[in-house]
Amino acid sequence: MTHISAPGRWTAERANGWYANLPWLVGANFVPSTASNQLEMWQVETFDAQVIERELGWAAELGMNTMRVFLHDLLWAEDADGFRERVDRYLDIAAGKGISTMLVLFDSVWNPDVALGPQPEPRPGVHNSQWVQGPGRALADRGQWGRLRDYVEGIVGAFADDERVLVWDVWNEPSNLNGGRFAEPDNKRELVSELLPQVFEWARAAGPSQPLTSGVWSGKTLYDDPHARIQIENSDVISFHDYQTPERFEAKLLDLPRDRPLFLTEFMARTPGSTFAGILPIAKREKIASYCWGLVAGRSQTLYPWDSWTVSYVDNPPHPWFHDVFHTDGTPYRADEVALVRQVMGRD
Repeated sequence: MTHISAPGRWTAERANGWYANLPWLVGANFVPSTASNQLEMWQVETFDAQVIERELGWAAELGMNTMRVFLHDLLWAEDADGFRERVDRYLDIAAGKGISTMLVLFDSVWNPDVALGPQPEPRPGVHNSQWVQGPGRALADRGQWGRLRDYVEGIVGAFADDERVLVWDVWNEPSNLNGGRFAEPDNKRELVSELLPQVFEWARAAGPSQPLTSGVWSGKTLYDDPHARIQIENSDVISFHDYQTPERFEAKLLDLPRDRPLFLTEFMARTPGSTFAGILPIAKREKIASYCWGLVAGRSQTLYPWDSWTVSYVDNPPHPWFHDVFHTDGTPYRADEVALVRQVMGRD
């Protein structure tokens, strides 16, 4: 099958040359334990630099050297200058601990009904119960696409030459329909097919020195998923998600393009068999940048499994935890896991 590259896409040679100068990258998808979603992380009333500094410090002690962090378009629309200042503050904290950051522009996962201001309290025992989509309902309103373009060009342009920013992930799981948990537009997939290439174009128009990506997530690849095809053919570096056993993870690698650097931007769900012990040795052997889901168990409640949306865990906490590495006091959930991370990162 012919591979098509979007205009402005980095050549494979450029992407590989850029990646060759980096250490092996290992980190987490980071939201501070005090935030239930992207808005609580970044809004001025709930942005907590002290918590961010403390929790990134625990990650750095393990040898983690990168984080993946979600932004939101409404924050830019409300107060672009203030949002930019808070992102700059976060990047200062992370860089001070030797941590680079992949910034995520949009996300199609969980609740599409999103509003600024105080966020609802997390639903007890429910995985990511207050996580919100971006652009959410605005995806189905072409009248708002100009605003979305302003956000993409504005935030990427603001940090286009910033060495603290590693990669731009333009859209997380863009065609995710969220298992019917929310009322999604009937034509969500068609809208994504139209808007996703434009988001790549807008990001490139801002002239970033960093590569762009959007991760293949549904278990399908370039060859049988039209959205994966759009993602791969527009990405400078190839990113993907995998929450499977080591054997299935290795099989997935055979289906992905290998002419560019690979970023495993989501892994580590203990119940399905995706663990640090199973995945990190393979990723190190292949020099695949790897980001577990979750760092500190908190308001995102991702220690609970995906099925907690329908199965109650309030009186029966999950064993093992689904995601996350630390308790809120910094105690590791599993000492053997953090010892392994330290060992593979050369911290011992």
